[in-house]
Amino acid sequence: MKAIDELEPKRFELQAQLDAGKTQAERNRLGQFATPPALAADILTYAKTLLPEGEPVRFLDPAIGTGAFYSALLKTFPASRIEKAKGFEIDPHYGRPAARLWADTGLELELADFTRQAAASRFNLLICNPPYVRHHHLANGEKTSLQARTLQACGLKLGGLAGLYCHFLGLSHAWLEKEAVSGWLIPSEFMDVNYGQAVKHYLLEHVTLLHIHRFDPNDVQFADALVSSAVVWFRNAPPPKNHSVWFSFGGRLEAPALSKMIPAKALTHERKWTRFPASGVRQKSDVPTIADFFKIKRGLATGHNGYFILSAEELAERRLPEQCFRSILPSPRYIMTDEIQADAKGNPLIERRLFLLDPAYDEEEIRERFPTLWDYLEEGRAQKLHERYLCSHRARWYSQEDRPAPPIVCTYLGRGDAKSGRPFRFILNHSKATVANVYLAMYPAPVLSRALARDSGLIRRVWEVLNRITPDRLLGEGRVYGGGLHKLEPKELANVPVPDIAELFPKEYLPVGQQEMFEELAAE
Repeated sequence: MKAIDELEPKRFELQAQLDAGKTQAERNRLGQFATPPALAADILTYAKTLLPEGEPVRFLDPAIGTGAFYSALLKTFPASRIEKAKGFEIDPHYGRPAARLWADTGLELELADFTRQAAASRFNLLICNPPYVRHHHLANGEKTSLQARTLQACGLKLGGLAGLYCHFLGLSHAWLEKEAVSGWLIPSEFMDVNYGQAVKHYLLEHVTLLHIHRFDPNDVQFADALVSSAVVWFRNAPPPKNHSVWFSFGGRLEAPALSKMIPAKALTHERKWTRFPASGVRQKSDVPTIADFFKIKRGLATGHNGYFILSAEELAERRLPEQCFRSILPSPRYIMTDEIQADAKGNPLIERRLFLLDPAYDEEEIRERFPTLWDYLEEGRAQKLHERYLCSHRARWYSQEDRPAPPIVCTYLGRGDAKSGRPFRFILNHSKATVANVYLAMYPAPVLSRALARDSGLIRRVWEVLNRITPDRLLGEGRVYGGGLHKLEPKELANVPVPDIAELFPKEYLPVGQQEMFEELAAE
């Protein structure tokens, strides 16, 4: 057997050659992102600390690729301790060269789809970087079959939005010995999104979750994949009572930048696991959230912004009727201020003035009354816009969703390291402009509506409170992607706590059931 110090450089060179033999689009579609050697070594070194000292190693990698984890295994454990090693690789492009490379090392490399294999033997150490294939790349028949096999393997009932990596994790359960250690290098999004609830249930109820290390999203682990990664460690054993899970962030597995033990019981009630370890466990309380004061909707989706949204200059040039358009705010990068004033017509006083096509007329009336607009609609039909999904599902293909002008809008994409220190912006909108889906529209809920009826100036004070929300509080409710890009969905923004808002509301504005709560908060 050749020394691993000789084989690993060959493997690394082979990986680069094989990656170059595929386009970026092909690798993205198949979720093929190779594990960096230093990270593979860090993971296997950490795995060694979780196994009983001296216990023979029976190793499995369900998506072995060229063998980054197997190479690290050979570096970390003496050959005398490795009793068995097996890997699966579905793609011959990587599998055949890898099989030749490791031919004399004792690795059993099978060119096969792991998700369709029956568990013929069991292993006590499973390490995997499964293919990151999003759900929309899985055919409906394939997805249904995967769901059934995963449910049978471990009782994990995955939804239709779950990526292939979730099925890998669930299907591997049948291959694990009792007390086996598993380490998974997977996207951290499962910790926050709805489909991840089933995965989290599995980790808390079916096995003993040991440790989740989340990498700093500004330090992308895979240069060719904008995905925030985590390593999830668990043992194939029922969770003990009063069990706690180690959460860590940044740095290396054994030397993280932040870490904290979180009781597993608390995790069952927490939707956003990426809050840890930066934040502690939230105690159940009646602290108000944004949802108590606002109904939040995503801005409207036009179906084709380039056609439906026109500038003031384009309207004038084409002599299109103003009454068939309404103001719409441009992208946040064109909004230089966090407060938008309006002219006498309600149009926003900003440099980039845009208008949304949204006539309240049937086609016959448009053809008779507005010939220039009729010609414009004909241009849209020539581009087959009326056949697009959104347009074809409207009563009138050229009319828009009901999105009145929101008094406050919030940007939904941002960076934690933004120069302003604010990853998301709350913008006070005095105009009659609606917003597209690059914003979250915030409409007053009944509590706020009643108060505004008596004090219209309250909206400014509420806006000021929103802008005092700390970045950590906002980021803790959202989700994060590789490269440090953060995102807030409507429900996530709605769940952001705003205890300071209590001081703005005299108790008579509030429903009887909330008055005592707000009095207590205002007194704190």
